[in-house]
Amino acid sequence: MRLLRLLPITLALAATALVPLASPAGAAVDPFIIGGKFVTSAPWAAAVYRNGSFTCSGTIIAPTWVLTAKHCVGSGLTVRVGNVHRAQGTLATVAGYTSHARADQSLLRLAAPVQTSEYSKLADANPTTGSTNQIYGWGMTSQSAPPATQLKVADVRLTSICRDYYGGQALCTSRITGNAWSGDSGGPQVFNGLQVGVASTADGRSTQQYSSVPAVRDWIRQVSGV
Repeated sequence: MRLLRLLPITLALAATALVPLASPAGAAVDPFIIGGKFVTSAPWAAAVYRNGSFTCSGTIIAPTWVLTAKHCVGSGLTVRVGNVHRAQGTLATVAGYTSHARADQSLLRLAAPVQTSEYSKLADANPTTGSTNQIYGWGMTSQSAPPATQLKVADVRLTSICRDYYGGQALCTSRITGNAWSGDSGGPQVFNGLQVGVASTADGRSTQQYSSVPAVRDWIRQVSGV
């Protein structure tokens, strides 16, 4: 099975047509949700921008920390928070970021705290195989559509434990009501209200691999204190 690294939205339309395999390390990447439904409330959601253009999804885990995918980071990073309509979110500057050495996860440190009524709560253990989980993102809503302007959610089923784009532990999931694609990269997978994954790769049809949050939980605590 050929897997695509979820490309950042600024490159998504060209990349899906011209780069059928994973992009080189350091290139922008992101997936999008095809199917599913729109979300009306998600105080923890963060839209990641690079040089002013939307590129990936993410989550607010503390007043000055956003969790996203490692393949999403680079220069000129900002985030928008506080609104499911991503362009209407409050703009926040990223002062720096720290990426995991062997997993597709990165922590963005904000220049100033952001206000939200709820942070993404992180899981300490992976869900069991067969569980029904939720994925969220602002990614493309079809193979040729632009990224969603309103946050979307879909149900997926955990089928096995696999590897993310950088070889870290990942949750392999299959489509129930929708699947991830370009622009969804960095977005969360949730089980019982806890974030268990970060969008890493997808096949563009029905399966996606989310880097496991529990697998790097100690690293997240060490870097962010969360």
